[in-house]
Amino acid sequence: MAGSAETSRRLACDASRVVMRHDDDGRLVEIGARTRTIPPALRRALQHRDRGCRFPGCGVRVGQGHHLHHWAQGGPTTLSNLALLCRRHHRAVHEEGYQVGREPDGVLRFRRPDGRPLPEVPPSLAVPEDPVASLRACNDGQGLQIDARTACAGWLGERLDVGWAIGVLHPRAGRPAQLR
Repeated sequence: MAGSAETSRRLACDASRVVMRHDDDGRLVEIGARTRTIPPALRRALQHRDRGCRFPGCGVRVGQGHHLHHWAQGGPTTLSNLALLCRRHHRAVHEEGYQVGREPDGVLRFRRPDGRPLPEVPPSLAVPEDPVASLRACNDGQGLQIDARTACAGWLGERLDVGWAIGVLHPRAGRPAQLR
């Protein structure tokens, strides 16, 4: 687990800083404000592009802007240097050793703390606007008639015919053995 330096970097990812330079005697020579806060227009563009946390398989809609090349090391606050991460995954990148970087083709690549790549997770299947109507149409197309009694057992308490059950359930039980 990383220490307080990584916690400070995570908290500062979307913060501002003031750069002060002192002379050898400790007197202030220069002061300059350099903001790292993501401006509203850039934040909207980031949200529009990423649509939620980019960590593989997450999909949480609300996220924090993460500088891929950290601003403390000169990384710019530009759309190409930002990725949206939820709080949990932002912490994982800064404090738990997970890594994220943008490939030359623009694709984000995530790595585990041991350096192994995290696989991409396919997007969730789209849910139809009316899932019940969609399911009924699918059943009708296959000739299935489903009603309130469909899942009710037709068993009346008689003894189980094991031979019949095996014949129904095992695909080769009813066929005679092939002679060689």
